[in-house]
Amino acid sequence: MNRDLTVGKPSAVLWRFCLPLFASVIFQQLYNIADSLIAGKLIGENALAAVGNSYEVTLIFIAFAFGCNVGCSVVVARLFGAKDHSGLKTAVHTALISTVCLLAVLMALGLAFGKALLRLIDTPESILDDSVAYLSIYTLSLPFMFFYNISNGIFSALGNSRTPFIFLAASSTANVFMDVLFVKVFRLGVPGVAWATFLCQGVSCVLAVIVVFRRLAELPADKAEIRLFSFPLLKSIVQVAVPSTIQQSFVSIGNVIIQRVINGFGDGTIAGYAAAIKLNNLVITSFATISGGISNYTAQNLGAGKRERVPSGYNTGVRMLWLIAIPFAGLYFFFGEFFLRLFMDRPSPDALRTGITLLRILAPFYFVIPLKMIADGVLRGAGLMRYFMIGTFTDLVLRVVLAILLSKTSLGSTGIWVAWPIGWCVATVMCVLFYRDKFIKHPGLPQLPRD
Repeated sequence: MNRDLTVGKPSAVLWRFCLPLFASVIFQQLYNIADSLIAGKLIGENALAAVGNSYEVTLIFIAFAFGCNVGCSVVVARLFGAKDHSGLKTAVHTALISTVCLLAVLMALGLAFGKALLRLIDTPESILDDSVAYLSIYTLSLPFMFFYNISNGIFSALGNSRTPFIFLAASSTANVFMDVLFVKVFRLGVPGVAWATFLCQGVSCVLAVIVVFRRLAELPADKAEIRLFSFPLLKSIVQVAVPSTIQQSFVSIGNVIIQRVINGFGDGTIAGYAAAIKLNNLVITSFATISGGISNYTAQNLGAGKRERVPSGYNTGVRMLWLIAIPFAGLYFFFGEFFLRLFMDRPSPDALRTGITLLRILAPFYFVIPLKMIADGVLRGAGLMRYFMIGTFTDLVLRVVLAILLSKTSLGSTGIWVAWPIGWCVATVMCVLFYRDKFIKHPGLPQLPRD
C-alpha cells in the first residue's frame, strides 16, 4: 500500500517505513553474497577471486542504476507529497523511456569493452576468462537490474516499502538455490553463478514493473493532464540523477583503481578482499538503503511544505543506523574469520589474513559513517546535490590517493585498508556541516515543473 510520510510522528513513520527497507537490503545482498559464497565453496578460491574482481567493474553499471533510482524516486516522492498525481505518473513514464535509451548505450559499451577494462585493472590471467564470462552475462542482465531498481524507487517514493521486500525475499532465496543447481548439478562454473542471478532478477523485474503500474492506477488523476514524456520533468529527474550517477560512478572508478592496486598483491589477497568486501558492503548498502528512505521522507515532506519535520527524520535515521552498526561491528571485529570461511573452502593464509585485517580496521568506523549517510539522504531529498557530491568526492579522493601511497610503504596491502576510515571521517564532518549550515538555513527549493 502507498503511505503518506508527511503525517504522524516522524520517528514512528520512519521506523514503519524503513524496517522493510532494511530487511530488503539484506536479501538484496544475498544475490552478490550467494554468488561469491557458491563460487568460493563449490568451485574454488580462484572462482571467488574472479567474481570479486568482476564485481568492482559491475559497480559502474550499478552507479547508473542507482542514479536512475534516486532521480525518479526523489521527484516522484515530492510530487506525491504535493498530491500532484498527474505529474507523478508523467514523471514515471519519462523516467522509464529515458532509461531505455541509457541502457542501449551501456550494454553496447559493456559488451564491447568489458574484457579490455578487466585487463586495464591488471586482472591476473588465472582468473581472466572467468571474470570476462561473469561480466558479460551480468551486462546482458542490465535491463532487469535497471527497471527493478526504478520500480523499487517508485515504491519507496509512494511510501510503500513492503512490496520491494516481498520481491527481494523471494528472488534472493531462489537465487541461492539456482546458484547451487547451476554450479553443483549442471557444473557450469562461474558462468552458472551469473546465469542464476540473471534469471532470478529477470522474474523479479517483470513482476515489480507490473505491480508498480497497478499501484499507480490506484492514484486518482486527470488523464488529460498525464503525458507520455515531459522534458521539464526529465530535467528535474536529471538534476538529481546525474549528480548521483556521477558520484556513484566516481566511487566505482575509485574502487576499480583500488582493485588494481590489490591485484598487485596476488590471488590470495584478491580472494580475501573479495570475501571481506562482500561483508562490508552488506553494512554499507544497509546504511545507503535507509539513507534512500530518508531522501524519500525528506522529498515528500518538502513537497507538502512541511520542512520542520526533516530534522526529526535526520535524528531518527542516525539512531537507526547506529542500531544496525552494533551487531555488524561486533561480529566482524571478533568473529571475522568465521564469516570469511563461509566464502572459502580451504582458504590460503594470505586470503584469511587479508580479510580479517580489513574487517577489523573498518568495523569500529561503522559508528561514524551513519552521520554522513543520513546527511546525504537529506541533501539528496532536498535536491542539494552539490553539497552531497563535495563530501562524497572528498571521501573518494582521500581513499584512492592514500590507498596507492600507503600500499607502497611497509604497511603493504594493509595500507589500502587504512585509507578507508580516513576518507570516511573527513567526509562525515563535511556532510554533517553541510546539513546543519546549508539545509537548515536554506531559503527554499524551486517548485517541480509541470508539462
